[in-house]
Amino acid sequence: MATIFECDGERLSCSVTEPDDPDPATTVVLLHGAGTSSKERLAPLARDFAARGCRTIAFDFSGHGDSSGELRELSLERRFTQARNVIDAYAPAGGRLILVGFSMSGQTVADLVDHYGDRVAAVGLGTPAVYAARAWPVRFGGGFTGIIRTPDSWRDSKALEVFRGFPGRAVLALPEVDAVIPSEVTESVTDALASGSRFTRLDFAGADHQLAAWFRDHPGDRERFVDAMLDEGLSATRAWAEKQLPEGQRITGLGRLRGGWTSQMRLLHVEGAGTQRDVVLRSFVKPFFRRHAPGLLTREADILTLLAGSGVPAADLLAVDAEGEHCEHPSLLMSRLPGRVRADEEDLDRRIGLLAEQLVRIHALEVPEGARPRPYQAWTSPERVRIPEATERPELWARAVDVLRGREPRYEGCFLHRDFHPANVLFTGAGESLRVSGVVDWVETSWGPADLDVAHCSTALALLHGTRAAILFGERYAALGGRLSPDPAAQLYWRLLDALAFAPDAEKVAVAWRELGRTDLTPDVLTGRLEDYIAEVLHRFG
Repeated sequence: MATIFECDGERLSCSVTEPDDPDPATTVVLLHGAGTSSKERLAPLARDFAARGCRTIAFDFSGHGDSSGELRELSLERRFTQARNVIDAYAPAGGRLILVGFSMSGQTVADLVDHYGDRVAAVGLGTPAVYAARAWPVRFGGGFTGIIRTPDSWRDSKALEVFRGFPGRAVLALPEVDAVIPSEVTESVTDALASGSRFTRLDFAGADHQLAAWFRDHPGDRERFVDAMLDEGLSATRAWAEKQLPEGQRITGLGRLRGGWTSQMRLLHVEGAGTQRDVVLRSFVKPFFRRHAPGLLTREADILTLLAGSGVPAADLLAVDAEGEHCEHPSLLMSRLPGRVRADEEDLDRRIGLLAEQLVRIHALEVPEGARPRPYQAWTSPERVRIPEATERPELWARAVDVLRGREPRYEGCFLHRDFHPANVLFTGAGESLRVSGVVDWVETSWGPADLDVAHCSTALALLHGTRAAILFGERYAALGGRLSPDPAAQLYWRLLDALAFAPDAEKVAVAWRELGRTDLTPDVLTGRLEDYIAEVLHRFG
């Protein structure tokens, strides 16, 4: 159905494609990009969604296609207003929404998600752009262009915050070459979506920035995109995971586990053959970790196999697809461990003691030389340290960085978890019954100095709970017979090698911690705690 809709002082050309179902539960809204784009390119996509049972709405923004108005009079704010009014006019009130936007409409999709909240079940983004907050009300023209051409102006876009908090289905469609959207923008959108949504990234070989036009002309790729958008889970990954289960068992539910940063963690509920249980799926979706997934997941699979029967409470390996040959993303399937992550203040001293005891046991593992993991890798260096711009203690940072310029201390190597910290340890019980029930995330397992594991957990405790907690952990570890270097200068080096890798504000790890309820961990708080901890380390060991 083609119609003219009057709003925002304009006559907007709209097209509503109805499915065979007379009362569809879902409305898909298709939003074209800027320039010469229009709803015409989206017609095949609209038909494909309608064929799957969705009401589909597409329209021309003012200044585009068959709508009235001048392009120079449009703005991001007016785009949002027009899209909202069209949705309110043609989508059933309160009904489920799927929003699909190309290029400039990446920002509009975010604005609509922020407005409609839980009504939005899924978003699909093709070569999306996001824009500086101050650009939102500015009419297109010289002023708008000046803002968006300012280097890194897009970094304060509200769209990134919205995508980071979106819990629904998200599909990011990217071409082989995009000469319009900077790669930094694409990576930031990817990281934001991967933080909270059920996320899939699709890459289309041969395509360029005009992805809507590509979909119009390539039905196979268009079908692939629609398949991903309407899949409540991950079809290929789910099929692969079910093949790894005993005969008669199947996946009946899917949920998200919170707290991870490097990977996306899902909980799969399994039923059948007289059993009900949960298993865990780890998938690498962020570009950096996806590139390194073969090594990371292969290493974790090997380590989980090594730890079986060792007494360390690690998950059982069920299967791994390290290259992503069978799944949408490189993935590892494992058993679910009991317990939960604890980032609160209750039972803190007892938890610190249990953390120290568990790490001593990990370091005591005897590993044959041929089965040892790779040598440790440092996560920073003097040249890579980023000192907080607003620090009032530059001399503190200079002293700390100078320590790293010295020679690496000699050490006796042992088996390292390498990412041992409170968010990778599960607890059950409370008070005297509090116990460590699991240690997770073995992708960084290495061979190196025990001090480095102690340093990493100490830094995390300093950021989560303050310097006292960090120092107490090291003391408890030493008291339990841990393998710390007897040389204070060596302890100083390893502690700072880890702590300085979190500069300037540890914001990346704090995103996951805030999901666990630690909303107090702002960048300013983290910077202050990191500086306080570095000062204490220099005082104690320097």
